[in-house]
Amino acid sequence: MYKSSDNHIDSALALDTQDSLKDLRAEFYFPENEGEGDTLYFCGHSLGLMPKDAQTAIETEFTSWKKYGVEGHFNGPYPWLPYHENITKSFANLVGAKETEVVAMNTLTANLHMMMVSFYRPTKKRFKILIEKNTFPSDQYAVDSQARFHGFDPEIAVVEVKTDINDKVVSKESLLSQIEELGDELALVMLGNCNYLSGQCFDMQAVTEKAHSVGAMCGFNLAHGAGNLFLELHQHQVDFAVWCSYKYLNAGPGGIAGAFVHEKHHGQKDIPRFEGWWGNNKENRFQMNRRFDPLNSVEAWQLSNPPIFQLATLRASMNLFDKAGMKNLRAKGDKLTSYLEFLLKENCADNLEVVTPAYNESNQTRGSMLCVKVLKGETKEMMNKFAKKGIIIDFREPDILRMCPAPMYNNFSDCFKLAMAIKESF
Repeated sequence: MYKSSDNHIDSALALDTQDSLKDLRAEFYFPENEGEGDTLYFCGHSLGLMPKDAQTAIETEFTSWKKYGVEGHFNGPYPWLPYHENITKSFANLVGAKETEVVAMNTLTANLHMMMVSFYRPTKKRFKILIEKNTFPSDQYAVDSQARFHGFDPEIAVVEVKTDINDKVVSKESLLSQIEELGDELALVMLGNCNYLSGQCFDMQAVTEKAHSVGAMCGFNLAHGAGNLFLELHQHQVDFAVWCSYKYLNAGPGGIAGAFVHEKHHGQKDIPRFEGWWGNNKENRFQMNRRFDPLNSVEAWQLSNPPIFQLATLRASMNLFDKAGMKNLRAKGDKLTSYLEFLLKENCADNLEVVTPAYNESNQTRGSMLCVKVLKGETKEMMNKFAKKGIIIDFREPDILRMCPAPMYNNFSDCFKLAMAIKESF
């Protein structure tokens, strides 16, 4: 994709000029930098930058609260009672779903537990959960506790995918083979997509089809997928998915999470589910009936009325996603991350090893995050130097640097400056 002559700031500047999404950068605040030069922010995989409209969105709801009190549920520019519905269409576009299949609710791990109540239904024989190696700890804790809740030993019930390319990446063939081998013992495939430590994403359609072929359910944690990958959850027949909004979706710290349940599971009267008032039929919700009357959509999994201020910042960000479109964002993200990878290999090949799978035009193998292993040098000392220069990337013990050129607000010049700073640190 890139050639040696592109290892120059002039090339980066030319690529920025050609970028059709370059104006989105001006919609965000970058952190202040006490050092010299501009802040280089490459942590959108951990906490996205603040959209400039987010503060206005919250202040609008402060005004409604001040002006209407409890009547703000029905009055104001965005009445609170149906406020989460302002996000529905955007979420559907974001993850490739029908509007009845997506909802903004709860927090990420809470949603994961809610989904496993419905979709992890072990039997004496079929009780195992397949997760990826190096899964994020909260996922590990969640699946372990679900196994224990059902009376199974997590050491036996929770199976980690075996990597075969390096200690962090698994080939598609090996992954599908491992699902096949678990066969009728497998109750649920639950993978993070992308993996937080390697940046690898999986072929969701192939994984889902293979899981279903052996009689298992299939769900995904899209904490690193929503707003990063191009997704088609409905078409690929994924049973469920959950995601947060504070990373790629730029909704702010602790932002409200999202959930997807395929329409084939809607209206199933025998499906186990933890229930709450907000999942009840909207037509009779305020009749305060004794019996739960579930909505015939993913909203049946809602528990409580959602936090309005969190929804407000998410609405501000989702307006930008609607404007840009995920196909366009993913296309720019592929170019940005490939450019950063090219620069690191050109300038730091003796000191770094790229862990994240290479870009594959025909098969989505990664998103925007790039994970590299430091082969030489003191990593923590490097991070301290970066911080003083206003360079914000991420470090994971013992030797992994994670950096994400987010297509919403990063550009090619950022990538060049970061690569040069990493080169100078050795």
